[in-house]
Amino acid sequence: MRWWSVANLVSNAGTWMQLTVQNLLVLQITGSAAATGLSMSVQAAPALFVSLLGGAAVDRWPRKLTVAVSQALLGAVAFTTALLVALDRIDMPALMVLAAVTGVIATVDGPACALLGNDLVPVEDVPSAIGVGALVHSAGRLTGTALAGVTVGFLGTSAAYAANGLSFLFVAAVVPFLRPAPGAVQEPVSEPVSAERAAPDRVEMGVRQGLAFFARRPRLVALAAVTGISSVFGRNYGLTLAVLVTGPLAGGAGAFGTVSTVLAVGGILGAVLGARLRRPSVRTVGLLAAAGGLLQVAAGLSPSLAVLLVLVLPMAVVESVSDTAGTAVLQTDPPPHLRGRVLGVWSSVGTVWGLGGPPALGLLMEWAGTRGALVAGGLLIAGAIGTGLLARRRTVRAPVTLSAKEGDMTGRVALGTAA
Repeated sequence: MRWWSVANLVSNAGTWMQLTVQNLLVLQITGSAAATGLSMSVQAAPALFVSLLGGAAVDRWPRKLTVAVSQALLGAVAFTTALLVALDRIDMPALMVLAAVTGVIATVDGPACALLGNDLVPVEDVPSAIGVGALVHSAGRLTGTALAGVTVGFLGTSAAYAANGLSFLFVAAVVPFLRPAPGAVQEPVSEPVSAERAAPDRVEMGVRQGLAFFARRPRLVALAAVTGISSVFGRNYGLTLAVLVTGPLAGGAGAFGTVSTVLAVGGILGAVLGARLRRPSVRTVGLLAAAGGLLQVAAGLSPSLAVLLVLVLPMAVVESVSDTAGTAVLQTDPPPHLRGRVLGVWSSVGTVWGLGGPPALGLLMEWAGTRGALVAGGLLIAGAIGTGLLARRRTVRAPVTLSAKEGDMTGRVALGTAA
């Protein structure tokens, strides 16, 4: 698990370095912010359409082999991009194709890497392993974003892509040496089947079973609802807080940089706290999301930048712990042979939120203003989750005690008579 965490840290740093450099490269080629957004959408779009197949592939194929191959392929795409940049042969069509290929490979690589990390620890430590993964992700994001500017300044854009390619190869080289811990969940192994059972098994391993399981599992549907409303009306702090700081609070780019740093620190602290969760539940996720909504309301009413900075840290901590708890529920609730497909369903749903959330929030900001959008969004999150918790309590049937009348038979006598 230590080796896997180090490999993930290196890979995450390389990925965020490439994402940062890619935005700069698109701006350099086109000079258009719209083109930059388009390149990001092209890379994210495959998750909307291919994630279901990617999750089914993860359940069907050996996990370590799947991770090693997908990481090697991502490294090949990064090296190809580095070569085209070095030879000055890169243009927008080529960059879009490479971004789309990266997105397709990631639909398999993402769930495979997530589940491989869980396979390395005992079952009771899976929530902690997920928390460690969140911590590694946050640390890699900070490291990669910082290294991007340094690498481009001293070595050029091509070197940043090459460094990301090396990070993928490092992960692929570590995978063969990973061994599951005693008590870890064993990866389901496909056994040879007869001709009569071949067709049913193909259906069993298809995407429909993952969709059906997700739709019929109230916990997962509730988790999707909580995460969806939080993603659309909250959490888009890169948009809402940027406008709040530079607008009503009259701050500049430096002030928003400070807010972003506090958000990143809060995310790391939240990941550390989330790693201590032993039995996370959807109720935990909902309560944390509601608390985050109320903190967002307070942030929207902040009279000064200093007050906002005080609120931003707990906002980031609550969001990070909630994400860690939700991920733990998502990866441990389904049976092992369905987890890849469930993660594929989740990836598709999350992409819908990612693509539709910012425009919806932008419309809310146009209608209600920046402060109004933060306040209304936070109240909507807290109100919806509170209503859901109350409705759930009312639907739970309590045992009814009936008073016995004279002549009624109760207890063992009634049972004996019935028998």
